[in-house]
Amino acid sequence: MQVASGRRKFFAIYGDDYSTPDGTCLRDYVHVLDIAEAHILALQKMDTPGFHVYNIGTGRSYSVREVWRAAEEITRMKVRVDRAPRRPGDPAILCACPQKLMNEFGWKPEHSGLREIIRGAWEWEQVESNSSNAVLNTK
Repeated sequence: MQVASGRRKFFAIYGDDYSTPDGTCLRDYVHVLDIAEAHILALQKMDTPGFHVYNIGTGRSYSVREVWRAAEEITRMKVRVDRAPRRPGDPAILCACPQKLMNEFGWKPEHSGLREIIRGAWEWEQVESNSSNAVLNTK
């Protein structure tokens, strides 16, 4: 989003030689509203003895390239990408299994479609970018 708004020069893809369909990492993206809802639901277990662990996610991963392409489509801007070496310790695939959270609380990721996440991030970035420019122009 910062590249599309002009606040950064490029977006770095850290590794494009993973054993994934397009060579880039796969990640399970979750909207902050869905994360907040999961936390609120989990608070219901605070009085229950024992230790409870829940994975918050959608159960579906997107590649870095898929996110990049969706960002270009939604912003209608060209997003410059530079390849960078893999970062140490980065796994090829991260995908949560939210089944326990869904089964125990009926939680569902209502806002975590990739396009919805990117659209919201783009709207926020446009406000942030304009705010940053306004501050710079007053100095």
